[in-house]
Amino acid sequence: MDDLATEILDLVKVKMKEQGAYDRASYEELIEETTEYFYEKGKITDDDNIEFIKDELLQMYEIVKDQLAD
Repeated sequence: MDDLATEILDLVKVKMKEQGAYDRASYEELIEETTEYFYEKGKITDDDNIEFIKDELLQMYEIVKDQLAD
């Protein structure tokens, strides 16, 4: 996973903890919100393969859920 995806994932984890949102639907929504936020802030550009990054993060749901359960 590249640095950008890691940075997005770290923020998603923080939001999950803050909101107590651990189900898959919430995870998907937080990925969407966070990628939009990064785009607005200029951390993501049109040159980035955002769909690939989102897919990569979505595939990590079970790992993230297990990490947050510890």
